[in-house]
Amino acid sequence: MSIANDIRTAFSRRDNALNQLLLINVLVFVVLVLVKAVMTLSSVGPYYDNVIRQFQLPSALPSLLRHPWTVLTYAFTHESFFHILFNLLNLYWFGALIREYLGDRRLVSLYVLGALAGALLFIVGFNLIPVLRLHLGATLIGASASVTAIIMAAATLLPDYTFSLFLFGPVRIKYIAAVVILLSIMAINEGNPGGGLAHIGGAILGFAFIKQLQAGRDLGRPVQAVGDWFVRLATGRPNLRVTHRNATPAEAAASAKKGSFPKPEQDEIDVILDKISRSGYESLSKDEKQKLFRASQK
Repeated sequence: MSIANDIRTAFSRRDNALNQLLLINVLVFVVLVLVKAVMTLSSVGPYYDNVIRQFQLPSALPSLLRHPWTVLTYAFTHESFFHILFNLLNLYWFGALIREYLGDRRLVSLYVLGALAGALLFIVGFNLIPVLRLHLGATLIGASASVTAIIMAAATLLPDYTFSLFLFGPVRIKYIAAVVILLSIMAINEGNPGGGLAHIGGAILGFAFIKQLQAGRDLGRPVQAVGDWFVRLATGRPNLRVTHRNATPAEAAASAKKGSFPKPEQDEIDVILDKISRSGYESLSKDEKQKLFRASQK
């Protein structure tokens, strides 16, 4: 199977959000590398700035008004190999947790909302903070704000979940998140205030997203609604409407016998998520783990 077919297959699956986010970042990176190489060899290398300007987020409002799409495109754009490497490794590790416990749609919502929150703090900071106004015109690229949102969301949802880190051994992700925030603050002091502000914006969003979800409010619904609209526009298929009714005892018994179970209500999931945040995943009963798994299939 060709690479093109592999890419097409990856995007055709509806339960493949994490790989799709990773793949979009890689594809944008590769395309920009190729475009820059071709332009350099064609003696028009200086004009590459016009190309990258279509992707990077400007801090100056007039430029932003001319390139409004960059509030999202910047979060899929990298020019440094190590920049994209570290971002995608973190996205893979922490995104897998979010996808496992909250599902694909909320992972995408976190990525998009994290990018928007990072962009907002970046733009507000450079336009309102006097010391940063001296550098108005700075630009921002990279998935770091989105990735930081996902890291903070995972740490808020599962603070005592552990990763085994090289040279450090098992480390709880709440400490990893704390280090990420500290590094973001240090970036402000070490010549990258725009990146630091964007990371902090993403972190605030990730924390708020989980807290609101535990309170029964899904901040990602607008993102999901826009995504559904684009899917309908691209496929020409209307969303299916599903109506629910209480099953009769006979129907419930038949479903149980077949091994199929109704998906749990959001209130039940919120209670389970709250229990995870207090006591960890291992504190769940077998029935609660099954409910969480079924919910992740939505």
